[in-house]
Amino acid sequence: MRKRLVPLLIVLVGIVGFIVLKATRSEPEPVTVQERTWRVETLVVDPQDRQPSLTLYGQLESPRRFTVVAPMAGRIDRLPASDGQTVEKGQLLVALDEQDIAPRVRQAEADLADARAQLEREQIEHASDQQALALEQRILDNARKGLSRAQQLVERELVSRTELESAQDLAERAALTVALRQRSIESHAARLAALQARADRAQATLETVQRDAERSRFVAPFDGVVAQVEVAPGDQVNANQALLDVYPVEGLELRATLPQIHAMDFTRALAAGETLVAHTLDTDTPLSMTLQRIAGQADATGVEALFVLDQPAPGLRLGNLLAISVPKPAAPDSIAVPYSALYGNRTIYALEDGRMHHIEVERIGETLMDNGERWLLVRSAELAPGTRVITTHLPNAMQGLKVDTAESANKPEPTP
Repeated sequence: MRKRLVPLLIVLVGIVGFIVLKATRSEPEPVTVQERTWRVETLVVDPQDRQPSLTLYGQLESPRRFTVVAPMAGRIDRLPASDGQTVEKGQLLVALDEQDIAPRVRQAEADLADARAQLEREQIEHASDQQALALEQRILDNARKGLSRAQQLVERELVSRTELESAQDLAERAALTVALRQRSIESHAARLAALQARADRAQATLETVQRDAERSRFVAPFDGVVAQVEVAPGDQVNANQALLDVYPVEGLELRATLPQIHAMDFTRALAAGETLVAHTLDTDTPLSMTLQRIAGQADATGVEALFVLDQPAPGLRLGNLLAISVPKPAAPDSIAVPYSALYGNRTIYALEDGRMHHIEVERIGETLMDNGERWLLVRSAELAPGTRVITTHLPNAMQGLKVDTAESANKPEPTP
């Protein structure tokens, strides 16, 4: 009997212990799920009229870039200019060997002297022909008189017919001589014109050779920079071969592409006589340049605008890539926000009741702030004065996301 009670007692004690432990256990606190809050910075905006700017990227070029070519074949004798050198007006850049030039000048002078001598000889011969014609005309008259007397004597049978034939031959020879002399006199004008043309050609050739001889010593026509040297002293060059390039330090132009969406605004501004002054970005020395003209041909990407530097910049070189900020007409009811506030192309978020509120905006352009940063100009009917725009860029930004901001993070909108 006792053996049966022991297991029952053990089970009973276990049950009682379980009931006591369950009755005396502590109740766990309920778990509450808390929504995460993201710390952001905001900007208190004030929509008003602001002047946007457009950032363009262009390349420097010079419409007065000058390529020096060899006026004639020859050897490079002197080449004091070097690539990238700054030169002054009148400074020698390149010179051909004088020994290649002087013989050509002397040959051209000799050809002109020969042509003039031929012209003078023709005039002398013409005067001689006129004098000889008078004498030959008298000889012809005498020969005809002798022929007439011979005919009379033959009719009287006082001389033989042989003498008549001799007199006739003499008269014909005299007539032929007169005819040849007259033809020579009549063709004098044509010969004179041909010789005059030859003299003119020789004169033109001499002037050309003298001009090329002067150009064989090329000096800088302006204060400028040597862009590229393509020869070396001692090189044999051909006529019209490029020797070097030089361009002035003044009048450099920046050729930048205007997007199609902005091209018409700039075209209208130029047509209205407005002066659009752009300023360089990301340079040690800010430079200003004025929009001079719009290119006459456009393509799918836009149209090229040409800006002229307002002041010489010796440190710049052709081909330099520059970023410039170009002002546009003032845009009403616009605000300036940093690029970190923009999501995609048309979305920003405002802070409302501790949560992010999605706002669709219209991008107007850029504006340059006092600290040199470029901010974005946007506008929207939902942006009222005092709206707090979130400027911290969150990768998980979405409508209704809970955010928090310190009081010091509520900055007023800065002045462009």
